[in-house]
Amino acid sequence: MAKKKAAEEVKPGAPAWTATFSDLMNLLLCFFVLLFSMSSVDAAKYEEVAKSFAETFSVFQGGGNAIGDGVMVSNGVSQLNELSQYFNSMGVSASGKQDNEVENTSDTHEEFDNNGGMEGEQDSTESIANTGSKEVQEAKEELIEAQLKASEELAEKIEEAIAESSLGREIDIDYTSQYVLLTMNGSLLFNSGSATIKDDALPVLNKLGQILERYANDTIEIEGHTDNVPISGRGIFASNDELSGARALSVFHYLIDTTLLDPSKIKHSGRGEYVPIADNSTPEGRAKNRRVEIKIYNELSDAS
Repeated sequence: MAKKKAAEEVKPGAPAWTATFSDLMNLLLCFFVLLFSMSSVDAAKYEEVAKSFAETFSVFQGGGNAIGDGVMVSNGVSQLNELSQYFNSMGVSASGKQDNEVENTSDTHEEFDNNGGMEGEQDSTESIANTGSKEVQEAKEELIEAQLKASEELAEKIEEAIAESSLGREIDIDYTSQYVLLTMNGSLLFNSGSATIKDDALPVLNKLGQILERYANDTIEIEGHTDNVPISGRGIFASNDELSGARALSVFHYLIDTTLLDPSKIKHSGRGEYVPIADNSTPEGRAKNRRVEIKIYNELSDAS
């Protein structure tokens, strides 16, 4: 009688061949990932496939966001730097609605350099930096142009008001990108070596205060200036610095007392002899340098 064959013992767990098979699959996956990382993405074909999925199966929703900037596995795979752009533009028109038009995107070609890095990444970084610097410069130029236009418009209004008030001879007007500048001669406002406003100048300051109430909606700065002739030993002020500061303060107090201007928006300072506008070697030049300036900053200025 034949002997009964003993039953084969079944070992617990998955068969041993699955470990070998899984290792093989991992190696193949790594191989294809490596090939993919060394290749370039055809943007047009990618968008056609993505659009096809979106329209047919509704797999993707146009206008979504890719993860991060499209950089995968640290910086090892960089062909998808514009993945977010591809994904956002997929099936979305300029108005934000789904349509069949897809923005064309150029292919990205990258080459390895001698150090194992990618020349394309370096060129892309430099291009982005240059583009950023250009955009910043253009933004600055646009801001300055807008500030200059704001000052010009404000200067036109104030100049018209000064003409209506018959102050054209007493007040000179100019402007920069930051402010409108009103200049009054020191001899009109003060006696020599004094910081007390002359009675003859009060009507001028009254009319000026009304103009400031109408048009000075932002910061106002009052500056006192002198010539370079020392005043030591004359009057109560020890220097031109003290005299110029006291004169600016006198104008400040008068405007606060006679107008509804907000004191928190008004600054005053004495600049002494250090910012001349004419030659101090002549009597005419010194007379021009003895002055009080009122700067009315526009709404776009840095001081506003």
